[in-house]
Amino acid sequence: MPDFETLLNVQGMMFILMGVGLLLCRLGILGSAQRKGLSDLVLNVVLPCNIANSFRIAFSREILLSFSKILLVSILVQLLCLALSRLLYRRLEPGRRAVLTYGTLCSNAGLIGNPVAEGLYGAEGLLYASIYLIPQRVMMWSAGIRCFTQEKNRAKAAVKVLTHPCIVAVYAGLLLMLTQWELPVLLDRTLKSVSGCNTALSMIAVGAILGEVNPRETVNRQIAAYTLLRLIGIPLIVFLGCLLAGLTPLVTGVSVILAGMPAGSTTAILAASYQGDAAFASKCVFFSTLCSLISVPLWCAVLLLAA
Repeated sequence: MPDFETLLNVQGMMFILMGVGLLLCRLGILGSAQRKGLSDLVLNVVLPCNIANSFRIAFSREILLSFSKILLVSILVQLLCLALSRLLYRRLEPGRRAVLTYGTLCSNAGLIGNPVAEGLYGAEGLLYASIYLIPQRVMMWSAGIRCFTQEKNRAKAAVKVLTHPCIVAVYAGLLLMLTQWELPVLLDRTLKSVSGCNTALSMIAVGAILGEVNPRETVNRQIAAYTLLRLIGIPLIVFLGCLLAGLTPLVTGVSVILAGMPAGSTTAILAASYQGDAAFASKCVFFSTLCSLISVPLWCAVLLLAA
């Protein structure tokens, strides 16, 4: 059985950090200018370091062949999410469409999914999860960031996306992963140190945005429908697809768990940095994370019964 205490601790930590951000907003310590600065710091410095560092996993041609099935599943899941987002949100106003599209493509699988995969399947599960996350990380900083760019000229929009700090970090991360190059100790410690700030600063920023939201308006029909799709609909499709394909319980389990994670904090960070609907994005992050306290253990139980 997975260590549910660890899972609850991770999610509890996220809510505490959001609470700190909300409190700082209500006390006037994080005003609009400070929130914008915090979001820009996360997006342009902390997140790129976190992305580059996340690609630093053991990798070789043999590993690629061994984990080709879960890599293929992950690619298909990303294509499924892209198709669903284009089909379901096309009639929404642009601000909310961007948030829900990005939130469907990109989850909090790295922060919450990894410890769950390790709790269910041990070190092998964690390695499978690391491979699964590669296509999502590439997608979230290519098609994902494209959701928030307002540039109508496609050539200029492409340049903006391709030169974005987070995309540059993907290039660097892929290079480090494929070459297995060890960074000098000074750079290694600096990268890991800045990367380690990502969760705290991101969730504080989300909480600060929530500080401007009326608590009675935290949930609406769109947020509830998105949460249902993110936590139940997508993992259910993945679960049934893996069963039909006859994949092993390990590949199926890791794929389903990571497909059923809540919205990532970057949803709100990007919305705030690109003058999008940051309040709506923060509500999606908050509510889907809250509901995942129930959905993730349920999926773990389903997977254990199906194994």
